[in-house]
Amino acid sequence: MSIDLTVMYAAHDAFRRDLERLGKAAADGSAFSPPVRAGWENFRKQLHIHHTAEDSDLWPRVQRRVEGRPEDLALLAEMEAEHGRLDPQLAAVDAALTDRLDELPGLVRALTITLDDHLAHEERSALPLVQEVLTPADWSAFTGRIRETQGLRGAALFVPWIVDGAAPADRAAFFGTMPPPVRVLNRLFWEAGYRRRGLWQA
Repeated sequence: MSIDLTVMYAAHDAFRRDLERLGKAAADGSAFSPPVRAGWENFRKQLHIHHTAEDSDLWPRVQRRVEGRPEDLALLAEMEAEHGRLDPQLAAVDAALTDRLDELPGLVRALTITLDDHLAHEERSALPLVQEVLTPADWSAFTGRIRETQGLRGAALFVPWIVDGAAPADRAAFFGTMPPPVRVLNRLFWEAGYRRRGLWQA
C-alpha cells in the first residue's frame, strides 16, 4: 500500500505561493505593511514546524530503513543540510523586513531560489525514497507528530492556509485526505477566521 503524499505536496505549494507573494510585495513596496508581515510570520512558523518534524521524525525513520545504502544515507544528509542553509536566509529576510532594508527584494529572491531548489530536490529524490521504504503506519506517525505540534488552534490556521488560492482540483484533493470533522470545521469556522486575518493582503 502506497503512502498518500497529497498533504506534503500541498504544503510545498503553499510555501512556494507565500514566497511568491512576498516577492511581489517586496517589489511593489508593500512588504512592510502589517498584513504582509503577518503572512511572513505565518510562513516562517509553518516552515519551521514542517522542517523540524522532517528532521526529528521523518528522516530518522527513513535512515533506519536504508542502513548500508550509502547513496540514500547521503541524500538524507543533504536534506538536513539544505534545511540548515535556509536558516540564515530566513533570518536575513526577517531582519530586512524589521529594519525596512532596501536589500529586501534581493534577499527574498535568494531565499526563493534556495527553497525552490530544496523542495524540488525533495520531491525528485527524497519523497520517492520515502514511498519505497516507509509504510503507511510510518507516515501516519510522522504526520501525527505535526498534528500534535499544531494542535487544534494551529489546525484552524494550517488547513485554510494550505488551500489559500489553490486550484479547485488541488483544494478537493487536499480535503479528500481530511477527516469529515476537519472539513466541517473549516467550512463553518476556520476559513472565515483565516480570511479575517487578512494575511498578505497589502
